[in-house]
Amino acid sequence: MVSLSPGMLLIADPFLKDQNFARTVVLLCEHQENKGSFGFVINKVFDQHLSDLVPEVLVNDIKIYYGGPVQIDTIHFIHQQPELIRGGFEIQQGVYWGGEFDQVVSLINSGHLDLNKIKFFIGYSGWSGGQLENELNEKSWILSGSNVPLVFEEKEQNIWPQALKNLGSNFAIMANFPIDPLLN
Repeated sequence: MVSLSPGMLLIADPFLKDQNFARTVVLLCEHQENKGSFGFVINKVFDQHLSDLVPEVLVNDIKIYYGGPVQIDTIHFIHQQPELIRGGFEIQQGVYWGGEFDQVVSLINSGHLDLNKIKFFIGYSGWSGGQLENELNEKSWILSGSNVPLVFEEKEQNIWPQALKNLGSNFAIMANFPIDPLLN
């Protein structure tokens, strides 16, 4: 089994029934076998924009993603701009989690932040120690290595099928499976 590490992608099995994770891809940000794991769903758009949740943001059309069902009263972000955003934690080469949020708001409002290199999330996905390993053993998730372009893909509906296709022909066919196999 591939060892879990920050930067890996967790691709939901096509028949995963949990509505929080059906047809999702999660960017794993931290994993400690006995302590737990957390990450963000990168392909499920939330029904509000960043400016709806943070009135100080003056740009109206910045998407925010549903990062997961844990602490949905918090906002997180990942980015590729460490030279502009202080305080981020590198989770994989070239991808950072967090940083100084007030600075991010200022950079957005001044037009100095490349919005294609940052993604915002409400809530996060979390697993207690051993829980994610159990879900992997149950085949709820398919593991994939790091893929920075896919993480920042603008068209979220392309992320899940493309993540499967990137794993080769044995997985690519899964991208076309119906949501409900009884409908096949």
